[in-house]
Amino acid sequence: MKRILCLLGLCLTLLASAQETPDKVRPVCGPYVQNPTTTGFTVVWETNMDAIAWVEVAPDDGTHFYNEDRTKYYDMRGFGNQVISNMHKIRIDGLQPGTTYRYRIMMKGVKEFKGPGDVTYTKAWGSDVYTKKPYSFTTLKTDYDKLRFDVYNDIHQKDSILNVLMKGAKMDELDFVAFNGDMVSSLAWKEKIRDTYLKTGADNLKGKVALYNLRGNHEFRGIDTKHWFDYADLPEGKPYWTASYGKFFVIFLDTCEDKPDNDIEYDGTMLSEPYLAEEARWLEKVVNSKECKEADVRIVIGHIYPEKGSWHGNDNVNKYFIPILNKADISLWIAAHMHNWRVDEPGKVSDADFPVVINDDCERMEVTATKSDISIKTFNPDEKQTHTLTCKTK
Repeated sequence: MKRILCLLGLCLTLLASAQETPDKVRPVCGPYVQNPTTTGFTVVWETNMDAIAWVEVAPDDGTHFYNEDRTKYYDMRGFGNQVISNMHKIRIDGLQPGTTYRYRIMMKGVKEFKGPGDVTYTKAWGSDVYTKKPYSFTTLKTDYDKLRFDVYNDIHQKDSILNVLMKGAKMDELDFVAFNGDMVSSLAWKEKIRDTYLKTGADNLKGKVALYNLRGNHEFRGIDTKHWFDYADLPEGKPYWTASYGKFFVIFLDTCEDKPDNDIEYDGTMLSEPYLAEEARWLEKVVNSKECKEADVRIVIGHIYPEKGSWHGNDNVNKYFIPILNKADISLWIAAHMHNWRVDEPGKVSDADFPVVINDDCERMEVTATKSDISIKTFNPDEKQTHTLTCKTK
């Protein structure tokens, strides 16, 4: 009887293993574009199994994608080895500014890898360029007369609402989309990133509009928080960075948690204070940089808004970041976290000498910045316009 039970257990184990390794490779999230510059961009996507992947790129010159063998770009994170992973981040570089390029994602699933020369692959898979158009992306221009972007925040895993909101977006007019934190409620398992908002976001962006994905305080919670980085190609390797669109300069901040580090809810897992101090030292360098000083418009995007005497996180943002930003002629901070619309005038609730606008949790924010003013409109899931704001740039 023991032998029968052991054999049965072995059969079940082998069956489970066989079920765990798919026979065909396919994308389960993406592609989406991150880290755009005047000379390149990064294509990110997730597959249903470990795979070797690459991207084929063609100019947007009217020729069919199959007209010739297209330039191939590979995942260089292996530093000489092919990256075998279910997460793919492939940098396309050496391009021309303000130029549209077509691309397709390619992959071969790795069923078994015993070592060099002993690899079992699935059939190769590539995104369709025959019956459908290939993906396309336009590199950043060297100059912009206006900057257009949309902001979403505090979705808390309600991807159905995110999908409705994004369906109303004017994607062809956008320079980028920002997810301004708390897109999940916790990261107890990493699949929440894909299944509760990122796949929906990527499907709507169609690999054409750049995505900036920021952390809110809830992205700091859960055993799989470290896997948030798996889905990001961060311009400076950290979850805070800057982007230049001509003379429009955008600072993306990571505002950390909302309670003191020793709060019982964190059980000793947080290091907000030294982390924010480190980020503040980086921010000091940013506001003294040539790019920042020579910009005409400077916008900050960060989840938790500054407020004195409020929750610890708001007070920390006011303490660590505002004294530095006040030296930089900031035009506007776009925040989230409150789950309601609010506009804080300079000096009203924080030490900021610039306005702070807080977006609602279930609304799409459309931002249009020119060198003279910044116009904001928000829309609810019924596509009803809910708020408007115009503020002058400095």
